[in-house]
Amino acid sequence: MSLSPGESPGFLLWHATLRWQRGIAAALGPLGLTHVQFVLLACTWWLNEQGEHPNQLTVARQAGTDVKMTSQVLRTLEDKGLLARETDPADTRAKRLRVTAAGAELAPRAIEAVEGVDAEFFGPVAVDDAVGLLRRLAQPEV
Repeated sequence: MSLSPGESPGFLLWHATLRWQRGIAAALGPLGLTHVQFVLLACTWWLNEQGEHPNQLTVARQAGTDVKMTSQVLRTLEDKGLLARETDPADTRAKRLRVTAAGAELAPRAIEAVEGVDAEFFGPVAVDDAVGLLRRLAQPEV
């Protein structure tokens, strides 16, 4: 039995995701960040705030992004002066990441902007319900 588009969870998720992404892009545009740049900057900033100096693989895992794409985007963030990629003294093949002063100033502002979009977007749904559902949906099958 075929569902109409309005009854298809995947179709509805697709439309909800597009609406949410438009809001995120609008909030981050004035800050000069794309969504993926924001995610990688925020993850690096958060890990630095926890006292970690992560390598690119650690940030990719934290963000859930492809390692090669992560490397390219981190290079762009470095070019923008928002983070530094430094050779790991323990493994010269690895790059350790450190958010610069400009990145440390921008990351919390960007996080606040994205959290504002999230609050508006998810406002009609109880936060615990939304987070619980999204955690279940985001878990890879074991």
